Amino acid sequence: MDLGLENKVAVITGASKGIGLHTALQLVKEGAKVAICARKPEGLKEAKEWIKGQTGKEVFTIAADVTKEEDCRRLIEETVAHYGKLDILINNAGTSAAYSFEEVDAPLWQADLNLKLFGAIYCSKYALPYLKEKGGSIVNVTASIAKTPGEKSLPTTVSRSAGMALTKAMSKDLGKYNIRVNTVCIGLIRSRQIEEKWKREMPDAAWEEYSKTMGKAIPLGRIGETEEAAKVITFLVSDAASYVTGTSVNIDGGSAGTL
Repeated sequence: MDLGLENKVAVITGASKGIGLHTALQLVKEGAKVAICARKPEGLKEAKEWIKGQTGKEVFTIAADVTKEEDCRRLIEETVAHYGKLDILINNAGTSAAYSFEEVDAPLWQADLNLKLFGAIYCSKYALPYLKEKGGSIVNVTASIAKTPGEKSLPTTVSRSAGMALTKAMSKDLGKYNIRVNTVCIGLIRSRQIEEKWKREMPDAAWEEYSKTMGKAIPLGRIGETEEAAKVITFLVSDAASYVTGTSVNIDGGSAGTL
């Protein structure tokens, strides 16, 4: 299937590792031109070299902190200056912050909302004038646990729930410009943090064994692979999903309690 991504220009935040990095790889493989963003230049350098080693192609790197509105403006404007246009925005930046209500103080609430909610708002705000020119796609990366928050899941579930509401509202407002806005709700997906836990808890086990052990409660019986999430995101920003907007897609092996 031709996804129609040849020469499309994409910005991905939080893309020096994990889902963001693997999504960048998938987009480059499909012929897209990609700008990757993260806070640390050294991480971006490693990511750029890794993608080039996999594909032989270059990505554009921009060190920026998406909690700062000015950095978000610069991220979008430097990308457009480099590539000449913008078609796709993937708001992926985020970390895991899971505590009980009593443990979360005001600075932690604000930091989490700044990163996961306002980062997406700022980047979308500055991307909008360019996306309006010919239409485009935005994907906000959230979490399936935000649909049914459990104990000790704050502030992440609140900021991610806000991200889902943002997605639906934006899709209603921006559809008239042929801009599609969707969210992917991530479950237990392989990451550097999970790999470190694997080495601590089961150092003699192969990844497949650890994945099945930790994934016993997941209907598909394993931890998801990073590229599995990346492929869904790639589909959603592609022409193959041209009539999909305002929706959320769980990438969690069936573990969510809701659709």
